[in-house]
Amino acid sequence: MRIPESCAKCLYDRQLHKTDNAEYLAEIRELLDQRDADDTSPYMVYLFNKVHVRYFGKGADYRKVKKQYNDLILHMENDLRREIERADDPLATALMMARTGNYIDFAAMDCVDRDEFLRLLSDTKMQERDIPVYASFLKECEKGKKFLLICDNCGEIVLDKLMIEQLIKRFPHLSVKALVRGGEVMNDATEEDAEYAGLDRVAKIISNGEAIAGTVYKMMPREARDALDEADVILSKGQGNYESLSGQGRHIFYEFLCKCDLFTSRFDVPKLTGIFVEECS
Repeated sequence: MRIPESCAKCLYDRQLHKTDNAEYLAEIRELLDQRDADDTSPYMVYLFNKVHVRYFGKGADYRKVKKQYNDLILHMENDLRREIERADDPLATALMMARTGNYIDFAAMDCVDRDEFLRLLSDTKMQERDIPVYASFLKECEKGKKFLLICDNCGEIVLDKLMIEQLIKRFPHLSVKALVRGGEVMNDATEEDAEYAGLDRVAKIISNGEAIAGTVYKMMPREARDALDEADVILSKGQGNYESLSGQGRHIFYEFLCKCDLFTSRFDVPKLTGIFVEECS
């Protein structure tokens, strides 16, 4: 997903809110002005972070926030699992819960509100527009052998775990891998976070190799590239993964909440609307 001028302005303004250092902001502006046509927002932020370290040292530490939201969902885990298993279609319910978990995004959201998240989590009904995508998803899972989950945020990954549990119950023939970030970036999930959340009990955890809030193929290590290339079914979570993967000719299912104007405009929906879409190769 390319970067329109409105998105470039938002990226710059977010840096402007952090500092008034003229030299730093000039470098950020230059990076934006010289961006390639194929560059995406996650990649630009990755470059910004490198400049930030040079000027100011490491950015904000999100480890406490990540643990906070992982713990929040882990404390709810047994109740949520029971709710899922009581549903008419446990996998559909788990998918909708996992989508709601995408709200926990300290990169895209001006404010992550715990009460708002819990309110959103209480609605597990699949929308009419999701139903044909879900039918295609089931069909692909039925005939596929290798499933790849591309993860996004902490907290969300606990809900991803509950979803994978139901996926394996319904399609026990699937071999499941989960791709996480290769380093600390905002509140995105790393291997350490995935293990803390217990995601490693239902999927093999692999790293994308970099502290980048997206999935950029040219930056990924061989294991991650192979996982992406060889997967029969790919479920990608979050806006950053959508931005960096869409339009590349891959067959991918995407799941996220629309949290900024770029996405609400693209899908013509209100803010925080859940999206479940399929991009065919």
